[in-house]
Amino acid sequence: MNATLLIDSIVRQTTVLIAQLATATGARTPLAHTANQVFLDLVAELKDQGLGNKVIADMFGIALRTYHAKVQRLSESKTFRGRSVSTAVLDYVQGKQSVSRAQVLNRFRQDDERVLRGVLTDLVDSGLLFRSGRGDQTTYRARTAEDVADDGSVDERIAQLLWVTIHRFGPLTRTAIAEHLHVEPTLLTSALDRLERDGRASQLGTGPDATYRADDCVIPVGDETGWEASVFDHYQAVVTTICAKLRSGSTRARSEDMIGGSTYTYDVWPGHPHYAEVVDQLGHMRRAAVTLREKVEAFNAQAGLPDESNRQRIISYVGQTVVHGDPDVDGAETDEILTEKESER
Repeated sequence: MNATLLIDSIVRQTTVLIAQLATATGARTPLAHTANQVFLDLVAELKDQGLGNKVIADMFGIALRTYHAKVQRLSESKTFRGRSVSTAVLDYVQGKQSVSRAQVLNRFRQDDERVLRGVLTDLVDSGLLFRSGRGDQTTYRARTAEDVADDGSVDERIAQLLWVTIHRFGPLTRTAIAEHLHVEPTLLTSALDRLERDGRASQLGTGPDATYRADDCVIPVGDETGWEASVFDHYQAVVTTICAKLRSGSTRARSEDMIGGSTYTYDVWPGHPHYAEVVDQLGHMRRAAVTLREKVEAFNAQAGLPDESNRQRIISYVGQTVVHGDPDVDGAETDEILTEKESER
């Protein structure tokens, strides 16, 4: 298998997805931290696969000393060892009612000023900090529980992401949840409280060892606050399936496989005898999947669930895309991508 070619192709498609997400709401989401975060996350995943630093450095094509220097530079602040610059700056501002830019730069004077200014901008753009004033008079304030309470839409969107995460990977402690989703502590607490209040998740135990679980997760079609969670769940289902297939050691599909996926493409047009049948395929699959899920849930509610070690969670992915190729004014082909998806568990 030409793994390099496959990885390059997947990275390309992933960058397309990231670009679409970054501009989906009309805003311009900051991406300055993305490349560095990808590097750190990839290093962590490779270590989880049992690889050592020397092997990982070789895979990136850099000397071991350069690799260690890059990991250290990206991973921790020079002022606060063991914490990233972003985390350290956020913690510092949260510990104060209000702080000026000059105070931040002075407190973190051992760190690169350009990095600090970029971190402050990212934290403001992500909504974790509020900024007022200009130039040397710029001040920063951390987002508070009161701010969260005034922004129910943001709180619900985060709650939906947490709901999917807890259902998919739970039971999870708060620490484990934070490893899956980098959510500011105040927002995390508010979102978890919301999930508990409306019964979407439940807390087991107390203290730092308490865990959260969600026995079901349904984000219905048309939910205006659930699109981020649906995209995350949609993408996670595909990645989980591919990773499970790779771990099995199988590089081919068999008709009796329980793990895998298939892609089918149909070239049709209005007036084609099978046009309506092809176009309605997503709706047909959704209706069939919902009916089956309801039957399974009804039986489970009556019979009760066995111990987790004695049951399987089968995740099915359903997706459909329509691509229109129309000549634009310059004569080139313009692809308009229309997608529909549903996250139902």
